[in-house]
Amino acid sequence: MLPAMTIDISKLKPATQLVHAGRHDDPDWIYVNPPVIRASTVLHDSVADMLSRIESAEAMRPDRPTYGTHGSATHHAFFRALMALEGPKAAGAWAFSSGLGACTTPLMAFLKAGDHALFADSIYGPTREFAESILRRFGVDVEFFDPTIGEGIEALFRPNTALVMMESPGSHSFELMDVPAVAAKCRAHGIKTAIDNTWATPLYFKPLEVGVDMVIHAATKYIAGHSDLTMGVVICNADVWPQVYKTVSQFGEFASPDDIYLAYRGLHTMKVRVEAAAKNARTIIEWLLERPEVEAVLYPPLKSDPSHEIWKRDYTGATSLFAVRFKPEFEGKLDPFVDALELFGRGYSWGGYESLLIESYGDRSVKPVPFRRMVRVAVGLEDPADLIADLERGFAALHRERERASQSGLKRFLTKAIESTLGRGREKSEKQS
Repeated sequence: MLPAMTIDISKLKPATQLVHAGRHDDPDWIYVNPPVIRASTVLHDSVADMLSRIESAEAMRPDRPTYGTHGSATHHAFFRALMALEGPKAAGAWAFSSGLGACTTPLMAFLKAGDHALFADSIYGPTREFAESILRRFGVDVEFFDPTIGEGIEALFRPNTALVMMESPGSHSFELMDVPAVAAKCRAHGIKTAIDNTWATPLYFKPLEVGVDMVIHAATKYIAGHSDLTMGVVICNADVWPQVYKTVSQFGEFASPDDIYLAYRGLHTMKVRVEAAAKNARTIIEWLLERPEVEAVLYPPLKSDPSHEIWKRDYTGATSLFAVRFKPEFEGKLDPFVDALELFGRGYSWGGYESLLIESYGDRSVKPVPFRRMVRVAVGLEDPADLIADLERGFAALHRERERASQSGLKRFLTKAIESTLGRGREKSEKQS
């Protein structure tokens, strides 16, 4: 038997928390990692035991499950680790089979027909689609707002406003929100708040600490970190956790024990992976800023970024995802650049060990974004010199295509000019004859 751990995990530095949080729960378990428990049925000693366990489940106590969907020791080790990372206001956590599941299920806990819900205009695309189709079909009045609105969001509140959904920075456009200001206005009016905080991770921003009720991460990305699973997590404060937990149970939301194990394993190394990838990203960003084709790099840590002051105030670091906005002459013409890349994968998601690059996209109803001349870049763990060489291949292909198009256009112009001249010559000859 191992001695009980007496150290207060909450007082440790993030790197130490990532290694130790969630462990040391069972003194009889002498291994470093928790077991993977694949189970549906839980056997009970007696009827009294069954009834007692039901009471424990309803009271949200994880130590005495009644069925596999209530989670195993593996699940709860992971959940304890997540709560430790989010800080002392974290009262409960849960995992879902996808990031989208983590975004949508908590909304169902607090929205009903007749309610008004506010969503940041820059929200994750599938979350936006859920709001526009499912929530509206169920009678929720959905409205989108400028993510830079700050405390001005109060002007949008109605007597039936029930929830505000944020994401910071915004998907593909990378605006940071003034989350503390929005959370304060919502709390003053009794409005629930949720935020997709996948980009920052718990390492660099802790929304619960500034008054947000629910923080969501696509664990698919930096938490798991190896592009081998899909998962979402939600961590809640004490005000909302009972209702979220009840909704999760009623919806039957559950992440498999094998995926939980992989996500928990990835969590232990998240800090070193994120820091290494971010260092690579800064090298590549500095190079991109010197390119004549580039109008701007959208990355809040840059002093030139419109969100830099909020980032400096609220965040303790940055990850490796950013966007590049090309100059106007490249609008709608970025396919050759993307297609020429060999190390950057053309794939959705981010936060894995590999680098990815795709053309930006998204719907906006409040402020337009020039997505047709933008790309989103997720830098991984490759050597930045090799990634820069790959980007140079892309730029070379972009210019070859422009040259080809220019020559083709010149050829068409000359052909038309010659045909026009010949035509005028024929007309003159016919008149003379």
